[in-house]
Amino acid sequence: MPFEVEAVCVLPDHIHTIWSLPEGDDDYPARWRKIKGIFSREYRAAGGSDGEAGASRRRRREVEVWQRRFWEHRIRDVDDFYRHVEYIHFNPVKHGHVTSLADWPWSSFHNHVKQGWIEPDWGTIEPNDIVNLDGGE
Repeated sequence: MPFEVEAVCVLPDHIHTIWSLPEGDDDYPARWRKIKGIFSREYRAAGGSDGEAGASRRRRREVEVWQRRFWEHRIRDVDDFYRHVEYIHFNPVKHGHVTSLADWPWSSFHNHVKQGWIEPDWGTIEPNDIVNLDGGE
């Protein structure tokens, strides 16, 4: 199930990604199931706790670290893509984890800077055009 990660940011309680899937393939749910399954097995093997899962989660063998749902948005055009990349990259500042994106290591921001796509000092102030993209964190 191939896909390319265009942007990603991992935070303590959620993750944001933009993926490119092969033409004609829109099976995001299957990919998330695989990612969650692999992560959950590795998490448990490393000594991670499943937390206080309710009966429903125990029946489904779900780890408490994952939400059951995810928010999906199909990128409409180049401007929409860039707004979402900026939203993803700005999230650690938005949530108060850092004041400079350079200080947040779990983000594709650093790769985008290396590629010359983003300036290293970008993201100290929230860009105006990304504030309404919150899809239900």
